[in-house]
Amino acid sequence: MFRKLVLLTAAMAALSLLPQQALAQGKKDSVTIGMTLEPPGLDPTSGAAAAIAEVTLYNVYETLTKVKEDGSVAPLLAESWEAAPDLKTYTFKLRKGVTFQNGEPFNAQAVKFSYERAVEPTSTNKDKSLFQSIAAIALPDNDTVVISMKNPEPNLPFLLGQASASIVEPKSAPTDATKPVGTGPFVLAAWAKGSSITLTKWPQYRDAAAIKLDKVVIRFISDPSAQVASLLSGDVDAFPRVAAARSLAQFKADPRFNVMIGGSRAKTIVAINNRKKPFDDVRVRRAILAAIDRKAMIEGAADGFGVPIGSFYTPGSLGYVDTTDINPFDVEKAKKLLAEAGVTTPLEVSLKLPPPSYARQGGEVLAAQLAKTGIIARIENVEWAQWLSAVFNANGPHNYDLTIVSHVEPFDLVKYTEDNYYIGYKSEAFNALYSSITQAANEADRAKLLGDAQRMLATDAAAGFLYQPQLISIANKKLKGVWTQVPQFANDFSGWSWE
Repeated sequence: MFRKLVLLTAAMAALSLLPQQALAQGKKDSVTIGMTLEPPGLDPTSGAAAAIAEVTLYNVYETLTKVKEDGSVAPLLAESWEAAPDLKTYTFKLRKGVTFQNGEPFNAQAVKFSYERAVEPTSTNKDKSLFQSIAAIALPDNDTVVISMKNPEPNLPFLLGQASASIVEPKSAPTDATKPVGTGPFVLAAWAKGSSITLTKWPQYRDAAAIKLDKVVIRFISDPSAQVASLLSGDVDAFPRVAAARSLAQFKADPRFNVMIGGSRAKTIVAINNRKKPFDDVRVRRAILAAIDRKAMIEGAADGFGVPIGSFYTPGSLGYVDTTDINPFDVEKAKKLLAEAGVTTPLEVSLKLPPPSYARQGGEVLAAQLAKTGIIARIENVEWAQWLSAVFNANGPHNYDLTIVSHVEPFDLVKYTEDNYYIGYKSEAFNALYSSITQAANEADRAKLLGDAQRMLATDAAAGFLYQPQLISIANKKLKGVWTQVPQFANDFSGWSWE
């Protein structure tokens, strides 16, 4: 009898523990997300693909500052900073006691190394021009960095929070593309090429207790239908910037999901190779723009989620002006411009399209619109790595006539001043105007000049400016921290957690 009583008491005690044990076991500490594109490498300082930042920024690598969801800038590796009144000199006080994931110390020397590496002749940093605009980097001590700019730069704290300004460890820098080493809360655990990347929490992170996820699995799913299916089946917990516009009603009606529609500073364009004939003639470029019905492009490429733009600038930015009326949709005008330029139609051109659905869907719409003016666009669907090497690569060969791509960086008008930029636009007048912008410390003066720059790019038809995307992200309703607004393409897993 006594033995039975002991067993019964033990069993009841075990049962009393079950809720706590179940709660502990049921609390999720991992997440699986979907991404449209696989990054070509994992060094955000040496590649242009936004997918690199989507995996690594604020996760593996960190920057002096951190761009938050609302676009504001917060301290990260720098505890604080001060700007001189002329906005040409910034003093950053660095966080102490920080180490890289290989055990090496983070200090002012690492910052100086990272920024000077960005301007080396062999550098492929997509924001190389930013670092070239630095006049000097002084290190008063191990925890202080003083950056002197050649011209006033009011946006420097924001710019230094972008992936291209990630601080790398000098010894590991040559192999960061495949073996990334940063100061962030996550390390690369596995990379199954063509399938997924797995990040795991770094136990030695300076604030490891604040990181709620132990593991993040990033799956690469380019097909829009497969993206939708992965969410509905629960194979992925979240899909930032998903191509699910056509299934939006289904997700909004499903209580399992949180549907987020946010703005961005991205610009989706038809890039025109200004280097090649007949596109070196502004009349031909204007004809291409006149052939484009932006509203139809937004419906076809982005399922209606976009705002028309007429230049390489987006609504909400300092000095934005509406330039859509400079090159309005007008098929007859397009035909007339082609005739004036001496172009014999039909004119066959190549249209190289990278994998994102907006490019592939938009390419079909664009080809149909151009055909009405006598321009026959031969669509070539290419993989992302092939697009980067053949079309975008700064060293050429810029082997394309037309392409469709979305540029996600918020402050990149400077690209149109670069000789090796893939678009091939060359204008001494624009270069001089942009120089005036960089030298204008007064915000009102800068805004006016920015408006002038937008009008000049539109008048010169430097590219076919289409729309500012509105981006859709869908996540499990219990997953917190996924951004709605997209000031830059990043997935800050340090702030993600399960409810």
